[in-house]
Amino acid sequence: MTQQPASSRHSYDRVEHAAQRVGLIVMGALHPRQVQAKQLDGGTLILLGAGPEFWPQLKAAPEWQGKDPVDRWSLRVVGQLAQDLGAEAHFPFGGPPYAPFIDWALKSGRTFSSPVGALVHDQMGMMISLRGALHFADEFPIPLATAPSPCTSCAAPCTQTCPVGALNDQSFYNVEACHAHLATPEGQVCMTGGCLARLSCPVSARAGRDPDQSAHHMRAFHPS
Repeated sequence: MTQQPASSRHSYDRVEHAAQRVGLIVMGALHPRQVQAKQLDGGTLILLGAGPEFWPQLKAAPEWQGKDPVDRWSLRVVGQLAQDLGAEAHFPFGGPPYAPFIDWALKSGRTFSSPVGALVHDQMGMMISLRGALHFADEFPIPLATAPSPCTSCAAPCTQTCPVGALNDQSFYNVEACHAHLATPEGQVCMTGGCLARLSCPVSARAGRDPDQSAHHMRAFHPS
């Protein structure tokens, strides 16, 4: 673990607690210089995502009324965290160009590529919703991520669960097949409860995702 400079005023615990108070969880942390993260030269990067408390926080927020509530809420909340904690905020939306969140997530050591190509997180499984990142100018200690991918000891139900094989371990994600299925009566199971392949991940089952949240994301992905 990197030793914290004596002059550093930041700490991982402080960031984590601040995120939890607004319904977010830390989904990864990295020192960009040490792992050669894209677009960042140094400091400390903390990735923030939607945890179990995110959904009720969002529905009680003013952004819930209007277009793109998730992104607008993220801009306000993560932006305020950055201001309060002395960091620069980055977001996975608003492009092009887009910030390289996939690269950052993989290099945090807590997110991995699944057999179907989608990302899988050590805590949230395939129910990943990164809402932003905080980049601090200084390097301070972060937990060392050493656990292997959860996929290494998994029977990979995600490769067999999609009703039309849109997510599979051969061609990975067939977006056209997915959209076509979602437009059918049979596809309403996915539309109202979330992607069956992602839900089949054993780690996803422990994520505490509200089905209403999954339905909201599905409507954004496949608007009627």
